[in-house]
Amino acid sequence: MGKYICFMLAVVIGSMGMAKEPIRILDLSQWNKADLHDSVEVCRLWDVMHATATLQGIVNRRNPRLYIRYVVNHMGQNVDDYWWQKYRQAGEWLSNYDTLECHNLIDAVQAFRNEVRGLVVYDPKVAATSNVASTVAGVENLIAVRYDPSPQSLYSQLLASGLPVVCRLVNEDGSSLFTGKGLIADTQRPSSGSKKGDAYLWMIEHYLKPGRCNTRYAAYYIDQFWRTAPTRTISNHHQLTNHDFFVSKRAFFFDLSPWADEPATDMPSQPDTLDNYLLRTMLNQAYRQNRGHHFCYIGGFPCWAFKYTKHAGGCHADVATEWEFSRIISAYNAFKDADAIGLGALANASFWQHFPLKKHYPQHWVTRQELLQKGYLTSEGRVDTSRRYMLFYVGDYDASSWVAQTTPFLWDDPNRGRVPLMWSISPVLMERVPMALHNYRQTASSKDYFAAADNGAGYLMPGMLQEPRALSGYPDGLRAWAHHCRRYYRKWHLTISGFVIDGEAPALNQKGLDCYASFSPNGIVPQKIEGTDKLAVLHGKMPVLRSDWDIVDNDPVKATDVIMDRMALRKGFPFHWFRAILKSPTWYANVHDEVLRRDPNIVWLDAPSFFELLRIYLNDEQ
Repeated sequence: MGKYICFMLAVVIGSMGMAKEPIRILDLSQWNKADLHDSVEVCRLWDVMHATATLQGIVNRRNPRLYIRYVVNHMGQNVDDYWWQKYRQAGEWLSNYDTLECHNLIDAVQAFRNEVRGLVVYDPKVAATSNVASTVAGVENLIAVRYDPSPQSLYSQLLASGLPVVCRLVNEDGSSLFTGKGLIADTQRPSSGSKKGDAYLWMIEHYLKPGRCNTRYAAYYIDQFWRTAPTRTISNHHQLTNHDFFVSKRAFFFDLSPWADEPATDMPSQPDTLDNYLLRTMLNQAYRQNRGHHFCYIGGFPCWAFKYTKHAGGCHADVATEWEFSRIISAYNAFKDADAIGLGALANASFWQHFPLKKHYPQHWVTRQELLQKGYLTSEGRVDTSRRYMLFYVGDYDASSWVAQTTPFLWDDPNRGRVPLMWSISPVLMERVPMALHNYRQTASSKDYFAAADNGAGYLMPGMLQEPRALSGYPDGLRAWAHHCRRYYRKWHLTISGFVIDGEAPALNQKGLDCYASFSPNGIVPQKIEGTDKLAVLHGKMPVLRSDWDIVDNDPVKATDVIMDRMALRKGFPFHWFRAILKSPTWYANVHDEVLRRDPNIVWLDAPSFFELLRIYLNDEQ
């Protein structure tokens, strides 16, 4: 009888579907109004956001269970509400979930008390310990909190709630554990001479070297130094909300200068090379544990408004710092998902990582017959060179945070669909914002086409994958890069890499071009072409077009002035590629109209037509 009842119960549950655990909602939107000129308020904001992100990373690791409301973009739109409401609609992913409100962070902690082992407490006087704490939190299932024994502090509240301190990155009496002197705590290693350096060396010894971290993921976000100058950029750029995904992956966290020719601007008393040494040591550990077969996915970007650049008293410019960081990580088989300043905040990625994507997202490629019918080819099948052909790289969408924040005012622009646009979006963003990439494909017009952003499935400098490899000396990484990119390109049916940033790295050599031809056969647009001053070449059947200028003017007339000047300089070559960053479809439509008003022989093309015509042209020129 008991077996019969169990069998019937199983049948009923199976027919109804397993009950879904309710999603808990924690509203932190009030912290957007925090007074950033009040140091006490800044500390409270920091503490709540850091603890919440580490809690989210733990409880959302396997299922979507805790969602927060916080990130507001510079247009005043609550981004977390936008995405929640989109997929809360009837028939969408979240439509059948029940929800429960958490009244505050302590309420949320109590709801998931059985999954949190306790606290990792860090030192307010040693900024780097906040990132070390995020590393420990993910590995040990702990909530990260800043040491503050005052009665109303979050630290005191969490202790009062019954959570024990499991790991201390500060002495019990509040004195610093990492002093920059003698031996580093709990190790036999001599001090680096820097509190910052000692904290990271402790993390390397206890978590990276023993293989306790997941070295396929890392996070490059500003540490507690943010609290010293929170008004330097948009208020949510503490980027603590970005930690949750990487905590869920048990990633390692850091905030280090890439430069070896000056001391880090946040620790000017330490040796010039220390930050660079620590960065390369971490990357080296990741490479070895990943065995060179897998790439390390780094979330984040040099925090140039706060550290390591001329803005912060350093010697180097912003873009130079971006490129140096990219050059270094590329040498160790790592790439970045570039959450850069301004739009750098992202919340709930640990939640959205569970979004159910389709198996494939196909796109149509143009045929020669279609090009002939459109009048772009002569009756002999050659490109009509009496016209000039123009394409925009619609960027920059190489960052999950930028995609999540801009969708409400750029993708949703009512003029999208008026002119052909090559939306260049890194497919690796499907790891943190899959709902956004899915939304693009579901709502794309016939004039929206998708290519990969710089430099494929993640932002690195591919010339640094080629032997001989500067900095690391490791074997060629091109095969691993092709394998990595191919999976993402196939899923999203991408065949164009819309831009390849070479920076100060070597240009792609023949093996490098072979690598890209294996997953991006319909075209790449690098800054450099090795061994030639030509504007374009055909590598096998893959068109290789040298990039042109960025068009930065918001005024369509001034933008068109630059376009016409560049076209005049490239007279005799009929193909013209331009890059614009975070421009609206309305802007593109206005530029399109102004360009054609000045010269009706200019053809603003869709991406497949542009690259297929370029291929035909280059083949005929050989």
